[in-house]
Amino acid sequence: MSRKLPLFSRGRRRFFGAAILAAAGISGVIAINARKLVNPCLDPTSTAWSQNPWLAHVWQGLDPAQVWDCHVHLAGIGDSAHELYVGKKLQSLWHPVLYGQRMFFMNAGCVSSEPGTVDENYVHRLALLTRSMPAGAKAMLFAFDWYHGDDGRPDQKLSTFYVPNDYARQIAEKYPDVFEWVASIHPYRDDAIDMLEAAVAQGARAVKWLPAAQNIDPASKRCDAFFAALARLSLPLVIHCGEEKAAQAAKLEPLGNPLRLRRALDGGVKVVVAHCASTGEDEDLDKPGTQQKSFDLFTRLMERPEWKENLFGDISATAQRNRKPEILKTLLMREDWHDRLLNGSDYPLPGILPLTSLHRLASHGLLPEESVAELQTLRQLNALHFDLALKRSLIWQGKSFPARVFETRAFFGAV
Repeated sequence: MSRKLPLFSRGRRRFFGAAILAAAGISGVIAINARKLVNPCLDPTSTAWSQNPWLAHVWQGLDPAQVWDCHVHLAGIGDSAHELYVGKKLQSLWHPVLYGQRMFFMNAGCVSSEPGTVDENYVHRLALLTRSMPAGAKAMLFAFDWYHGDDGRPDQKLSTFYVPNDYARQIAEKYPDVFEWVASIHPYRDDAIDMLEAAVAQGARAVKWLPAAQNIDPASKRCDAFFAALARLSLPLVIHCGEEKAAQAAKLEPLGNPLRLRRALDGGVKVVVAHCASTGEDEDLDKPGTQQKSFDLFTRLMERPEWKENLFGDISATAQRNRKPEILKTLLMREDWHDRLLNGSDYPLPGILPLTSLHRLASHGLLPEESVAELQTLRQLNALHFDLALKRSLIWQGKSFPARVFETRAFFGAV
């Protein structure tokens, strides 16, 4: 029998549904069907599904041992022995959008509401999802450093959440068959270089930044020493660019401008732009006072031949309904970029049902109608597997993402 992990009462579903839709920037939704909002969290270990011919076709031509999902979030509330932190606003009903956002993240990760089990359940479910995929596939787990002031000191009050490097490392070590880990180190810290070298020695595969949530300016000379160390250690930097919804840091949003990455690129750093900067607008720093779509600025960087070996994009979240279909069409058609695109899921977001509309993708000609029903079923069983299967099924004018977009292991330095 399929097992469910309940998180919401029926009476709360519509309230939190409206909150998460607002937080995600999704408009035009008039009626909310509660059954279509909450992840049912069914048992992903279905033998019948593992032998499904359609799913076998999804994996055709892929080597599971090379498939590393490069954008996976660790989450929790700090009810384990580890120092995980969630900002007070995300825990208060006085801030309904943020509170609803957190609750939907937890439901997307199929976490029960039983006190003292949230951190553990999140990791257990994620390990179960990954192990339910073909053997060898892995998820790369993100740590997340504190917001730091300009003085280089952490500021808990201004931090949305915190996931220690040690926690990400320990989880990866506990589940070595399914997890790798990604460090998060603020470059303004006095000990940033020491922390970076220690993380590499302990198996970190990359570094993750979210500038608007952590107060990091990639265009600042204060990052130069850190960039030099990243280049020396051949460690990629995964960085969010464009609009940021999850961390609610609008005042710092200009720090996510893709054009602010040129300092790192000139310094020889391998930079992975999360989501290919597929939402929002930023100032065109080459034409001060004018605004451009963040994706267009990312495109400008991708066109520069001197950065062809250093600039990459991850395609996580690009199929969500708060992204324009034209973004996906461009990514599919730009075969000259395919060697520089990396697949990530942005888990747990694929488990938030309203964020991805399969019928919308099909109506825009991006998804075969015959795949919709299969994907809908798979999403209820395994949101992580669903995300990969969805992107493997995308097609536009005969173009699809090749296997190398999903086989990211070699990029992150694994032998």
